[in-house]
This record gives sequence, C-alpha cells and structure tokens, in this order.
Amino acid sequence: MNADGSTPWRSAEDRDAERQSKREAVLTTAVRFFNARGFHATNLDDVARRLKVTKPTIYHYFSSKEEILFECVRRGLAAIRDVAETAQAAGGRGADRLEALMREYALVMTRDFGMCVSRTPDAQLGPESRRKFRALKRDIHAILQGVIADGMADGSLRPGNPLLAANTVAGALNWVAIWYDPKGRMSPEDIADGMVATLMSGLKDTTP
Repeated sequence: MNADGSTPWRSAEDRDAERQSKREAVLTTAVRFFNARGFHATNLDDVARRLKVTKPTIYHYFSSKEEILFECVRRGLAAIRDVAETAQAAGGRGADRLEALMREYALVMTRDFGMCVSRTPDAQLGPESRRKFRALKRDIHAILQGVIADGMADGSLRPGNPLLAANTVAGALNWVAIWYDPKGRMSPEDIADGMVATLMSGLKDTTP
C-alpha cells in the first residue's frame, strides 16, 4: 500500500485491458503480413520483430498462426455481417436497403480484416475453422439474397433470379479486396460509390 492509500498492483481490469491491447497489436500486424504475403509466406518471427517482442510472447496470446488467421477472417466476416443485418432490418424499399448494404460492404473490403477474407482461401484453415468460415459466409450470402428478393418483390429491383444476382454482387464486392490499393488514386468512398452505381445500374428497376 502506498502512502496515499493506493496500491502499486494493477487492477484486474487494467490487466485485462493490457492483454486485449496486446492481442489487438498482434492481430493488426499479422493481418497486414497475411494480406501482403499470404498465410504460408508469413512467419510469426516477422510479426514478432515488427512488434519488437519475442515469438514466445505471441504464443502467450494465440496458440498458433492458424488461430491468428481465423480471428482475422472472423472479424472481417463479422463486419460484413453487421452491415448486412443492418440493411436487412432497415425499413424501406429493397433497392434502397441493397444500395446501403453494398456501399458499406465495399468499404469493409478496403480495410485490413475485410481484405483478409478475400485474400485467404479457406483451404488454408483447419477443418473446424473452415466449417465456421463457410457458415459465416453462407449467413451473409443468405441475407444479401433476401434483400435482393425483397427488392424484386416490391418492384424496386428488376425481376430476376435473386441467387444469381446475389452471386454477382458478392463476387464484385469481394474482388475489391484483391485489387484495392491504399496508395491508389481512388479513396475507399470513391470506390464504394462507383461500385454501387455500376451494380445498381443493372439491378434497379427504372420502369416509369
């Protein structure tokens, strides 16, 4: 106990916050290596050197490189799912909800964890992680397809096959993560707006 009555020991909350901060640092550093080099070409020694820690320190927070990779793609998928669920729950025409969904989806794909989703073949994950990865992707796709079906039903989108339309939209948006260059001339917002305009030109019903 200090003279002022305080304790020199950190509280449990402080220790938890510090641990979480260090886990975040590992994830943020690792995902950038994964996106730039790929999973197999990334060595945790590189991550440790970038963080100025030892490799055993990383294993104090994660049991394996695969666990780090899965957490990275899980976060990317969670961000996309949040966007999709928000659009699904919003009121209004299907076309309006789809526009909002696509714009936010495109923005996610320009960020580290979103990029990792598209740049990581699920074959690089172990069986259990792969199962979870695919289940999350199916959930997102089902929501996207549902919003498109709603738009076709309410007349704000052109009649067609909701599954085919959802596959087309998801393919285009996921591909942003492959070609996006943070140093490029277009900002994430410019890309998102342009993608939405291009995709909606083929989906929106403009019949008087």
